[in-house]
This record gives sequence, C-alpha cells and structure tokens, in this order.
Amino acid sequence: MGAQLMLKNKESMGCCKTLFSFVFAREDGGRSRYYLDWFRREGRGCYWLLWKKRMLRCRLGVAAAGQWRSGRGRLRADSCWSSEIERLRESLRRGLSSAMAKSFEVTELPVRSAKFIARKQWVVAGADDMFIRVYNYNTMDKVKVFEAHTDYIRCVAVHPTLPYVLSSSDDMLIKLWDWEKGWMCTQIFEGHSHYVMQVTFNPKDTNTFASASLDRTIKIWNLGSPDPNFTLDAHLKGVNCVDYFTGGDKPFLITGSDDHTAKVWDYQTKSCVQMLEGHTHNVSAVCFHPELPIIITGSEDGTVRIWHATTYRLENTLNYGLERVWAVGYIKGSRRVVVGYDEGTIMVKIGREEPVASMDSSGKIIWAKHNEIQTVNIKSVGGDFENTDGERLPLAVKELGTCDLYPHSLKHNPNGRFVVVCGDGEYIIYTALAWRNRSFGSALEFVWSSDGEYAVRESTSRIKIFSKTFQEKKSIRPTFSAEHIYGGSVLAMCSNDFICFYDWTECRLVRRIDVNVKNLYWADSGDLVAIASDTSFYILKYNHDIVSSYLDSGRPVDEQGVEDAFELLHETNERVRTGIWVGDCFIYTNSSWRLNYCVGGEVTTMFHLDRPMYLMGYLAGQSRVYLIDKEFNVMGYTLLLSLIEYKTLVMRGDLERANEVLPSIPKEHHNSVARFLESRGMLEDALEVATDPDYRFDLAIQLGRLEVAKAIAAELQSESKWKQLGELAMSSGKLEMAEECLKNAMDLSGLLLLYSALGDAEGISKLASLSKEQGKNNVAFLSLFMLGKLEECLQLLVESNRIPEAALMARSYLPSKVSEIVGIWRKDLNKINQKAAESLADPEEYPNLFDDWQVALAVESKVAEKRGSYPPAEEYLSYAEKSNINLVEAFKRIQIDEEESPLENGDSGHEVAEENGEEEGQEEAIEVDVDSTDGAVLVNSNDGDEEWGTNNEGTPSA
Repeated sequence: MGAQLMLKNKESMGCCKTLFSFVFAREDGGRSRYYLDWFRREGRGCYWLLWKKRMLRCRLGVAAAGQWRSGRGRLRADSCWSSEIERLRESLRRGLSSAMAKSFEVTELPVRSAKFIARKQWVVAGADDMFIRVYNYNTMDKVKVFEAHTDYIRCVAVHPTLPYVLSSSDDMLIKLWDWEKGWMCTQIFEGHSHYVMQVTFNPKDTNTFASASLDRTIKIWNLGSPDPNFTLDAHLKGVNCVDYFTGGDKPFLITGSDDHTAKVWDYQTKSCVQMLEGHTHNVSAVCFHPELPIIITGSEDGTVRIWHATTYRLENTLNYGLERVWAVGYIKGSRRVVVGYDEGTIMVKIGREEPVASMDSSGKIIWAKHNEIQTVNIKSVGGDFENTDGERLPLAVKELGTCDLYPHSLKHNPNGRFVVVCGDGEYIIYTALAWRNRSFGSALEFVWSSDGEYAVRESTSRIKIFSKTFQEKKSIRPTFSAEHIYGGSVLAMCSNDFICFYDWTECRLVRRIDVNVKNLYWADSGDLVAIASDTSFYILKYNHDIVSSYLDSGRPVDEQGVEDAFELLHETNERVRTGIWVGDCFIYTNSSWRLNYCVGGEVTTMFHLDRPMYLMGYLAGQSRVYLIDKEFNVMGYTLLLSLIEYKTLVMRGDLERANEVLPSIPKEHHNSVARFLESRGMLEDALEVATDPDYRFDLAIQLGRLEVAKAIAAELQSESKWKQLGELAMSSGKLEMAEECLKNAMDLSGLLLLYSALGDAEGISKLASLSKEQGKNNVAFLSLFMLGKLEECLQLLVESNRIPEAALMARSYLPSKVSEIVGIWRKDLNKINQKAAESLADPEEYPNLFDDWQVALAVESKVAEKRGSYPPAEEYLSYAEKSNINLVEAFKRIQIDEEESPLENGDSGHEVAEENGEEEGQEEAIEVDVDSTDGAVLVNSNDGDEEWGTNNEGTPSA
C-alpha cells in the first residue's frame, strides 16, 4: 500500500553529481496530489504555509511565517519531498497547536517553494510542473497560472516593495516577473552552470539579490543588469542555500553546501569571514537570526546547530530524531524558530523574551538592543501627557553607546552609579551616565550586594566576591554545584533543590533552605525576602541581629546554618514572573500576566495585563510602578505609596498610625482599603472607610447595623435593598422598620405576611387596594378574602377573567350570586364553544341539580349579618375549632331538632317558648362566628331537602 518513487536521472553540465526528481505513484497507477495548505495559529492570527501530499500516508511539509524565504531538499525513496519553511510578518505567539485555515490544491507534482505577497493578499507558488501559480488567500481564487521555466522550479522570492517576483529553476535560469505588467518576464539572469537552488533579496539594498547554485558558486546580481556583479567560489561542492545578515552594518551573507560546511562571507571584500564546521552531511538551510546574535544551520544529518554570530562558537546542537533538516524559519520580534524535517516540523524557543533592561531609583532606564545601549528617562515625559494606566509612554530614546559583548543581563548597582552588563561568559561594569568601562572579568552570572559590593559566578564550583573598589576580596568553592547566585543582604547560591545563604564579609553559611528556587527578591530594608519557586512564592523575614550575634559568638555552624536566621511569614500559591519590593509590599507579575501586590500575605490584583510585561521599578514621587514589554515599550500603573503604607501598618497592628495615614489616601481608593479591612475581619473599620453605597450597605447588613443600612437604602432607592433590609428587620423583630422597608420595596407578599401575623385589618385593607392598583391580583384576592369581603373577591375574579373560578367561589360562599356569574360565564364561553356554553346550568332554572340549594341560600343570608366584624387575635383559640364546621349540615341539624322537639316535650308550650326566644341557649350551642372561620364553606349535602332552605329561623351564624 505504500507509495512508489519513480526516479529519473539528471546530469549536470560539467558535474558528475546525480540528483533525483520524483513523481509519486500509487499501486493502482493513480498519482497523488499535492496541496498548498494554509494553517492558522490558534488564537493569534498568525499563519503557516504547509506543503503536503495527499496519499495513503500524509506528512507535514512546511510551516511558514512572515516575509517568505525558502529552502530546498533532496529526496529518497521513503521521504515525501523537500520541506520548505517561510516566515510571516506577524509574530508567532504563545501556543504550539495549529489548525488548518485554508488549503489550495496546486498540482500533482511537488511544490518546492511558495511566498506570501501580503500587500496583494496573494500566495505565489512554484512547482515541479514548471508552472507558477498565484492565489488570493482571502477569496481562494486562482489569480494567475503561467509556465515559468523548462525544468523544476526551486525557489520564488518576492521583492519587499516593487511588484517583482524572482524564480530560479533547474534550467539554470533566474527570471524576474512583474505582476503589474500581467506577470510578464521582464528580465532573465543567465550565468549559473547548474541548478539554481535559491535566490534571496538583499534587505539592505533591495536592488540586489544573491543566488546559490550547485555549480558551487554564489552570484550577486543587480535587477537592471543581466550579468552578475561578481561571483564567489563559495564551496568545494554544490551550494544549497544563502541568506543575508539583516542587523547592524556588517555586509555579511551566509551559505550552506554539500561539503558539510557553512560559510560567512563579506560581500564587499568578497572574503570568507568564517567557516562553520561540524555537520556530517549536506547543509540544507542557513540563516542569521534577526533578533539574537546567532546563526542557525540545518543539515541532512538531522541536526540544527546554533552558532554565536560574533565569536562563531558553537552554542548548541538540536536533534529531535525527525530525519533530515530541510529548512529553518524565524520572524522578527520573536525568539521562536521553526525547523522543517522529513518527518514534520518543530518549533523551539531560543533564549528569553524578557528585555535586557534596568531602571534606577530616579526613573532612568538603560536597555540593550543587541550590542547597542540606549537610555530613556521617565521623568522627561511632558506635563501635557495624560499618564493613563497601561498607556505606552512617549519616551525620547538616547543612544548611550555600544557594548563589547552581547548582553544577557543588565543591572544597576544599589545607588544607580554603575551598570553591569553580563554575557558571553564575561561582565563589564560601566558608569551609568557616560557609559565608561570601569571593570571587567569572567562571569557566568553577576550580582550586587545591598551596599555596592558584588559577586561573580565563574563556574558551578567557583564564586568570587569583589569590593566596592572592584578588588577581589574572597573566593568561594562551594561543596555543591552552584547553578545560580543571587545578591542582596546576603549572598545566595542555589543548586537544583536547595539554596544556601552566606554573609558577604566572611562567606560563612547563614542558612540552608530546601526549596527549588527560580528567583529571589530582596526588599530594600534587607529584612524581607521573596523566594519564588515553580508554583509558589514564600515571604521570609531575615533576622539580621540574630545571625550577627550567632556568628560573632564563634559558635560552630552546622550544615543547616543558623536555625533562626529566617522566619517564614507567608506562602502564596502563585508563580512569579518578575517582582520588586516597595517597602513591605511585594509587587509581582504572575504566570497569567496579572499585576499583583502582596502585603502581609494578602494578594491584591491591580491590573490584568494584555500581553507579557516585566517589572522595572517604582517611583514614589509619582506613585506609579513601571513595566516594559519585549518591544521596549514602557507603561506605568498607579500604586499609591500611602495605600501601601496604610496596609503595612494595619498588618503590623499599629492602627493608630494607620488612621493617621488614611486621610492621605484619595477617596477613590477608600473602597480598596475597606475591602482590605474586611478581609482582615475589621468590618466596623471597613464600614467607616468605604464610600461606595452598595458596599457600605452590604457591610451594614453583615454587622446588623439596620439604621445605617436603612439610611443607605433611602439614598439608593433600590427595591432589592429595601426588600433585603425588610426581611432582616422582620427576622430581628423590628416590625415597624420591616413594614416601612417592605412598602418601599413594594414587596406586597411580604406585607401580607406581616399584616396577617399582626392581625392588622386596616393594613390588609390598604394592601388590597394597593395590590389591585399594582396588578397583583393574587395578593389582592387573599387580602379581600381574609377581610371577608367576598363580593369584592368575586368581582376581582370576574375582572381578572377568572370566571370559572368565580362561579365555583359563588357556589361555595355566595349562592345568591351564582346565577349572575353563570350568565357572565355563558356569555364569555359562547365566544369559544356555544354548545359548552349552553350546557351550563343555572340553579334558578334547574334547582333540582343543586343539592341543598335553598339551605345554602338561607345560610348565606344568616352569615352575611355578622360578616365584617373582626374579633381580637387573643380570642383565636375560642374560634379555632369552629373553622371546619360545615354550615349547611349544621343548619340542617338545627331544622331537624326543631321538628323533633314538640314530640319530645309533649305539649304545645315548647313551640311558644321557642318563638319567644326561651330556647336561645340551644341555638348558641352550635352557633359559629363567621369572622373566625375563613375556611368555612357552604357544603352541599345529598341528604338535604329543599324545604329546609326556606326557613330562616334559628339559622346559625358563621
């Protein structure tokens, strides 16, 4: 099922070398297709171009970015084709995953080179079918297809400003195409005697370009001349690649060859500056990195070698086991490098993106751009500039000089008089103002002490200490491998899993702490230190007096040092990127690029940064902390010194002094202070300090300060706050306040609960009216029902178009209203279903269908006499048992008793006594008060007779 490689020999002119071109074929005889895929880097808007073949097994061919350049590769039977890598003008950002954005089907033959023409939204590609194709990468349209050469096209190059494209081919020609003239060939460059593998424009003089050929030469051409300016006999074998040096004023270019070497050339003197040896196979890709002082070479031996661009020393060798290297890509403004192999692509990050810069206490910043040293002064910003948080400062850059080595780090000494530059295994101390060399030496790392002395790490086993006068005073050979050193109040040396502190004077061990240290930050006072690890940072207090006393006593120090030298104050689970101290406040950026500060273990987020930024320093006079990004843009953020001082005093428990500092903090920061106090459990103080009404209301609620909360709610006029306060007041037993709050909140349900609990009939009556006005019919109905205003309840149901419910209520409580409601119901129902409307029965028309109908009418008449009187709540128990009485049944029993009474008495005088009311006590035994039985219902009885409903005498009240 594998792909078969069809080889054909091509013999060069005067060269014995045999190269292979290829066509892939499947076992079924069909050819595989080649595609030009455009991949979008997730989340950052950057793009890669990928050449890949669609076969039974696919391989990733090339990633691209920026201003495009290409490499080339040779093939073997188990390799797809030559990988090419280019670079896009946009920066490659964080994240290594990629997702395909678009794909162009180009040809069935290999695509060897492609370039973006960003100003036209085009992609131009050259392939082995000898055609050049142009696509619009937005619309996916094919703009142009034309036959460019008579043999395989090896490379295309786009002029940075003019409408020109160069192409080189195995036909030994270089052609210039003008797209404004319909892609007409305006010039042909002849002179090479073998395949022209690559062409590239000179970035410093875009009228010239260089070409690399397998005839072992490099030729430099002018666009206006068909003949080369000159020829470099570059290598002993064919030249595969060429690249110009883009930085500084060095007229250099680099070439890579099949003789396993790369060479750096001065194209003005036409001399070889340096030959880079080390690869064991053909060198297929070379480049000068535009940002870093390195040269990158890739070879068919599978390795990428990184060389120092000044010393030409081999710095590193990368081998990822992905077979042969065909191309190397980079982009300006980034330290990421992409390498294309037979088996895929790798992106590596070289060095660090943190700019080499330092700021002194007066606001003067010195930074290094390559070997050039520049300075800016933050205080030079004009007074008319509105200093907004996070806005780039318009700083005037001044050239300070150059450095004899490539800076890896740059740091002011404590008083700002000197600046040290460290890199390439050396250090140089300069004066900060005039940039004069004062001292130098060997060092892998350099650190300052808090009083101006310094130490250097020459190796993992040797550290030297120097005095303020640049004289060596001590040399230390630690018993472990010292991977890093840190300055400050004491000298720190750390291994992979612990750190040891030594005093500067005698280099005696102060303390060993078992922690994996990534960085260390000392406060200016010298008694606080932050130790940053991979996942956390620790704030420790350094007990200088205890250490001095112990060491001066002459007592022996064990391998752990002085036990009480450090005291752990706080631990925070956040990774620190960069940090500085301002008094007792530790300011830092974390792994999520948030600007935070920590006082007394309490972390506060100041700002969320929109990109990686690095702390420079703090100016107390401006109350601003300054940061810098990798493009050397400086931004400031406000952090009040008085705010830091206040929080520090609170943490120390010195509330009296803290209250003295409080007036100096602007009002707009008082809420921040209040939240800090709240986090410390000081709610009363927080309430006094806070200015935001919403926040003050919440604090007052937490403290139970209802009067304060009421005043704030009156100011805000927020229904939600009135309701919250009303519920709290009710639960606290402050019912008058609860009523006021619930009224302001228009919480009618809450008011109903309150009034019913109080037995406030007047309040419920007003609530019924208010509820109807507000359209709260449920509350209105319940209020009216509790008041016994059944007619109004019925009317409310009708007005709310709840007619069936009104009919049911009338049947239960107001039988005399049933006929009226049925008539309304019929009229309403007739609009929808006439037959259903006609099926409704009116009790006046069909009394036989309604059991005990006359009894119900009689009971209603009797009950109506006492409706509207409200007994006091204290009498509730005497009425409670009567609430479940069935009034119809009770009425029927009375009638039965009256009928049987004459037979029992045996004379007619009993009837006379009843008529005169002498038997009233017998009635009272079953009398029910209507106002005590809200739930009493006129219930129908199947056993009742209609004649009992006509007698109203002796009817019980309900």
